[in-house]
Amino acid sequence: MDKVPVKHYQRIRRQYPQLMQAVEALGAATTNAGPLEEKHRQLIQLAAAAAVRSEGAVHSHARRALEAGASADEVRHALLLLISTIGFPTVQAAMTWVDDVLEGDRPPRQVEAQQ
Repeated sequence: MDKVPVKHYQRIRRQYPQLMQAVEALGAATTNAGPLEEKHRQLIQLAAAAAVRSEGAVHSHARRALEAGASADEVRHALLLLISTIGFPTVQAAMTWVDDVLEGDRPPRQVEAQQ
């Protein structure tokens, strides 16, 4: 999975290294602030990404959730749970972005590592 981090993220990281170090440190601090396992953290972040309609973040957190051991059904269920909160059209869009990951040419790292 050579695509992560994506080129846009890499560009911002080169342009603003101190800022991105702070952002990454904040991410590490939030990860270490509580007891949730990686799979659950990624499913929560996937849901948040869907809610704000961030296609790139949905791709990223779907990949990361799969790498952390979530099944395709768990990833899809995390989105289906949002229908009554963020609406069917938004969830449907997020489902198509998850399908990009699930059905794409580039499988998640965990699948590649097993081959």
